Order: sequence, then structure tokens, then C-alpha cells
Amino acid sequence: MSSQNLEFPQWPQFGDEERVGLMRALEQGQWWRIGGNEVDLFEEEFAGYHGAQHALAVTTGTHALELALQVLGVGPGTEVIVPAFTFISSSQAAQRLGAVAVPVDVSPDTYCIDVAATADAITPRTRAIMPVHMAGVVSDMDGLGKLAADAGVPLLQDAAHAHGAEWRGKRVGDLGSVAAFSFQNGKLMTAGEGGAVTFPEAEQYERAFVRHSCGRPRTDRSYLHRTSGSNFRMNEFSASVLRAQLSRLDEQIETREKRWPVLSALLARIPGVVPQGDDDRCTRNPHYMAMFRIPGMTEERRNALVDALIERGLPAFAAFRAVYRTAAFWELAAPDESADDIARRCPVSEELTRDCIWLHHRTLLGTEEQMHVIADVVADVLGRS
Repeated sequence: MSSQNLEFPQWPQFGDEERVGLMRALEQGQWWRIGGNEVDLFEEEFAGYHGAQHALAVTTGTHALELALQVLGVGPGTEVIVPAFTFISSSQAAQRLGAVAVPVDVSPDTYCIDVAATADAITPRTRAIMPVHMAGVVSDMDGLGKLAADAGVPLLQDAAHAHGAEWRGKRVGDLGSVAAFSFQNGKLMTAGEGGAVTFPEAEQYERAFVRHSCGRPRTDRSYLHRTSGSNFRMNEFSASVLRAQLSRLDEQIETREKRWPVLSALLARIPGVVPQGDDDRCTRNPHYMAMFRIPGMTEERRNALVDALIERGLPAFAAFRAVYRTAAFWELAAPDESADDIARRCPVSEELTRDCIWLHHRTLLGTEEQMHVIADVVADVLGRS
């Protein structure tokens, strides 16, 4: 098997669009958002692309979550329901505000938050429910929307994996709830770091703007800081790169949407391999990761398998660890129960912690022939392990 067959497109991708944007930002002479134009224009373009009324660009995806939760009233004495299987930022964004993150289990098919488990976790202290659109699969926004409306608890979509995703033909910014995005180096569009929050209401956007700028209104000249906040402002250079990245996103999504059904079917033919499932109501999946499980595999064997895949040229990774299985989860605003207590109600997340693998989305920008090569490598390495 030729190593050339595994020479996938590099990530991040860039070209003259990014170069022109960086020079444009440089030459305007103002490199922060208050004096420049790039961040404002990016926010307008990003909001429009996602069907949102408003978008606020920020420093990181983690900060996007934290800021959004603060706008929704999350703080000490409140709880935020999060999927147990997710990147740690989903829980830490709530915990750093003094709120208790309450992990619940996920679907064994899509790996997205389970609606019934979420319903069971709601208490009078619940202030937000945070579905994570895992690897680009949109969570069950029908079930979650009804649950949130009945309970009077807002949704905050963690859309770090879901740039350009659609649920029933609507982009995630057009689903009536706040959504947070990440532009970290591995994400579907990137400036190395960065984030954004989309809002359905102008009042939410304005409150978020003040908080992301140290509590200072946009036109303030007298340091009349209106509320607590931090400096989450995006700079002009990052915004100029992200404007270019946004312009190439549709073409990349179209390629990945063609490649994943091919790869998924090939992986499913390998004994013991189960690819991540989808939801027919998710009408556009941008495929942040190519995820699959090997049920029954131990964590140690899974990790060794990932190492072997990397040695064979695949950009492979062990999947996320359930958030309650990390030391970080227990440092701030920890729930009044043990990790084993939580694990008993999160059996799927426990399994995913042990047996799930993901491939970087740049593999899905490869050729259809390369999808066959990927499956052959997975089958060969698994057979040898």
C-alpha cells in the first residue's frame, strides 16, 4: 500500500484569499475591533450564513460558551445540563461561572445528548441545556426544543463541530436558540483560535457585546464599565482570515458529504467496527470528524490501535473521555456525587470513552479511492491488534 495514497489534503487550508485579507487588515491601520472593520464584517457574514439575527466574534470557542452561558443567567447556584461525552470546554464553561455541570448520557448511534436523560436531569436549579452537535450531527432539536419550552429552560447549542450544519433545512443559527462556535486550529474553519456566538435576539447580542469588552459599552469614552466582563474581543487579523475561511466552507462541506457515506459503508463492513450514525432530520452534516466505535474494546487496546493507525499514515485520535472521568471536572463547582455515580447513568459515554476513534476531517477531503485505502488500513491494523 503506497504511502502516497494516504497523502490527504493538509489542514488548515489557505490561499490568496487569506493573504489578501491579512494585508487588508494590516493596512487599515487599526488592528482591534473597535477601530477596524474586519470583525464587524465577519460577524455580519457569519450570522447571515447561519441564518442568525446576530453574531458576536470572540477569542475562543470556550469563551463563546462561557459568554453565552453568562448572558443566559448562569452563575453560582445554578446548573447546566451537558452531554457526558464531549470536549471538556462544554462543562468547564459552566463550572468557571460557578455553576454545576450535570452530565447526562448520549445516544449510542449519533453520540449526541439523549433527550430522555436530559429530561430526567432537569431540576429547579437548571438554567441551561447544552446540546453538543457531535462531529457535525445536529442533536435532536425537535425533542430538545419541546423539552426546553415545557421546562422554561433555554438551550445553548455547542456548535463547535457544526459550522454550516442544518436541521430540517435550517442552519443552526436559525433554530431559535443561542449557538456557540469554535475556530480553533482543527475546526472546520479556523484562524488558529477564535470563536463566535449567534443570537436570535438583539438584546442578547447587546448584553454579550458589553460583557465581551470588559463590561464597557461600544461608544464609552469615560470608562463607565456597565457590568462585569472580560476581554473576549477578536482581533482584526483573525477576522480577516475567517472571512476567507467562510468563503471556502461550502465547497469543503460538499466534498465531505460525498465522502462520508462511502467511508462509513466501508468501515461498517469490517467485523467489529460501527461507524457513527446520523439523523435524517440533520439535513446537512459538515462532518467535523469521521468517528467510529469498536464495541467491547478496552481503552488500552483502543489507544494502541490509534497509535498503529497514526504509524500507517492516518490522522487518528482517541475520542473524548467522559467529562466526569477527568480531574479537571472535579476542580470547580463539582456535583455532589462521585464519578461512579454519574457513570451508572451514562453507560454509553462510558463505552465511548473506551472504544471510540475519530479521524481528522481532512481525510474526508481526500479522493473516493482514499476512502477505500482508509478502510483497508483500519481493517489491517485491527486484524493485527
